[in-house]
Amino acid sequence: MEDNGEPQPSSPIPVTCYFDAACPFAWITSRWLLEVERLRPIDLSFRIMSLSVLNEHRELEPWYREFNDRAWGPARVCTAVEAQHGNAILRELYTSLGTRIHVQRRKDFDAVIAEALAELGLPASLAKAAGTDEFDGALRAHHQAAQDAVGEESGTPVVVVDGAAFFGPVLSAVPRGERAVRLFDAVQAMAGMEEFAELKRRRGALDFS
Repeated sequence: MEDNGEPQPSSPIPVTCYFDAACPFAWITSRWLLEVERLRPIDLSFRIMSLSVLNEHRELEPWYREFNDRAWGPARVCTAVEAQHGNAILRELYTSLGTRIHVQRRKDFDAVIAEALAELGLPASLAKAAGTDEFDGALRAHHQAAQDAVGEESGTPVVVVDGAAFFGPVLSAVPRGERAVRLFDAVQAMAGMEEFAELKRRRGALDFS
């Protein structure tokens, strides 16, 4: 294209969000990225990872073991849906599941899964994947892809910005408008610095609104 002196549109920045549908921190981060997508040219995609896989052989406090055991269901169903209907539907499925799990704070994952599949017009039979290991090979492969991207064992969310992967950012609420863009600019700046490794501070109370 000939340069006529006018600013040329930049290519969308590739961004990948690896999520576990049951994880509240992944949910908040994913909603932030959707807000950024509304305001900035990013090419946003969603991929699956699994806290259940990450923690299956660890000694955990009873409440967290119970959470991880239940989290297999949504992760397995997400994997089954992607395997049979493609990655494009994963965003809508995550939103449907996450709205019920996090915003509505519902703990009956079987009911949540059934309603989410129905809402998207997906076969009800896919809910059976929650209780079987049929898709565990694919789930483990997706999870390992997230670990490989970061380069070390990591929880969820994992966010990849223009090829640089992070654990996080971990947020207690969803930044909106200019605040969302400012945070993304900061993350993008850190993504461009190979020297940057880690940044952490105290977490506040979670806000899913």
